[in-house]
Amino acid sequence: MRTVLILGAGFGGLELAARLSGSLAEEVRVVLVDRNDSFTFGFAKLEILFRGVPPEAVRVPYAGLAHPGVEFRQEEVTAIDPRTRHVVTDRSEYEPDILVVALGADYDPAATPGFADDGHEYYSIEGTCRLRDRLDSFDGGAVILAVLSVPFKCPPAPYEGAMLLHEMLTRRGVRDRTRMHMITPMDSPIPVSPDTSAAIVEALARRDIEYSPGRRVHALDPSRHMAVTRDGDLAYDLFIGIPKHRVPDVVEASGLTVGGTDGWIAVDPRTLETRYPDVYAIGDCADAPVPRAGVFAEDAARTVAAGIAAKLRGSTPSEKYLGRGVCHIEFGGGLVGKVDADFLSGPAPVAPFSAPSEELAREKAESAAARLDRWFTR
Repeated sequence: MRTVLILGAGFGGLELAARLSGSLAEEVRVVLVDRNDSFTFGFAKLEILFRGVPPEAVRVPYAGLAHPGVEFRQEEVTAIDPRTRHVVTDRSEYEPDILVVALGADYDPAATPGFADDGHEYYSIEGTCRLRDRLDSFDGGAVILAVLSVPFKCPPAPYEGAMLLHEMLTRRGVRDRTRMHMITPMDSPIPVSPDTSAAIVEALARRDIEYSPGRRVHALDPSRHMAVTRDGDLAYDLFIGIPKHRVPDVVEASGLTVGGTDGWIAVDPRTLETRYPDVYAIGDCADAPVPRAGVFAEDAARTVAAGIAAKLRGSTPSEKYLGRGVCHIEFGGGLVGKVDADFLSGPAPVAPFSAPSEELAREKAESAAARLDRWFTR
C-alpha cells in the first residue's frame, strides 16, 4: 500500500483526501496534515463580520473526517525536502510515496508599510473579529477599501465586503455620513468576465461607493491617517485592506518556488505536478494559471486524484487540469450572483455571469452543505 501525504486541509486537501478514499481506498493510505483543528469557509468571515455569527459557529472540526484510509493529524509543517519527499512537522517525520502540497497562501501585512499599525483586514478570523469590533464603534467618516497586491484569494471578496459594509452602515443609520472608496491595482473586478465586472461596478456606483481601478496604495501613514498613492495621498478614518499574499515560509524554504512566478510553486499546468517526481502542488500556493480561490483548488484536487490513480495503475492520466469553478458573489439584500469560470478547457477562458437572486443565495448554501457532506461524512 502506497502512502499519500497531503499538507493542508483546505478545499484542495479535503477534496483530494475524499476522492482518494473513494477511488483508491484499497491501494493508498492517506495522511492529511493541517496546523488547525477545524475548517472554515472563506465566505464565513463575511457572516462573522456583517451578520453577527460567532466564529465558533462556522468552524467545522477535522475530528469529523471519517473516510476509509484517511488519517488526519493536527501538526505544524516545519520542513519540506521535495527531492526526497521528506517532511518534518512539530510532532513527526514523513517520507511518503506521493507528496501533495496544499498549504495555501499566508498574509503579509508588513509588505505594505503602515498597514499592520493602522489598517484592518477580514481575510483571517482574527482580523475579521478585530474589524467587527472596530465597526461597532464606527460613527461615520472616510472609509477606504483597498486591494494591496495581486494575486489574492477570492477575487470577488473585496467587492462583497464593500457592498455588505454599505448595507450594514445603512442599517445602522450612519451611511449618509460615510464616504466609501474602493481602490484596486486591477483594471476591472473580474477580468475574465466582463459581464461580472460590469455588474459589480454598477452595484458600487448605485451604492455611491467611489471606485478607482488601476490604482495602488503603496503605504499608510498612521500619524496622519493617510493612504499613499502615486496619484496623491488619501485621508481615511477607517482603512480596510486585502493584504499581500505569499507562500508560507516553509514552502519558500523548500525550494519549490524556484521557477514559479513571483514566489509561487512552479507546477505543470496540465497535471499540477512540480519539477520533483511524485510531488504535486494545488490551491493557492501553486502557480497555476487560475485565480486563487477554493473552487479552483477543488478542481485541481480532482485532476491530481486522477493522476495518482493512473500512476499507481501504470496508465496515462486521462484528465488534465481545466481550471473550472463556480464563484458565488454576495450583493447584499439576500441576493447572490454567480460567475461560472472555465479557464483552460478551450482556446480562451470563458466566465458567464448570472444576475443576483434569492435562488442563487439558496444554491450557494446548498453547495457549501454538499461539500461538507462530501468531505466530512463517511
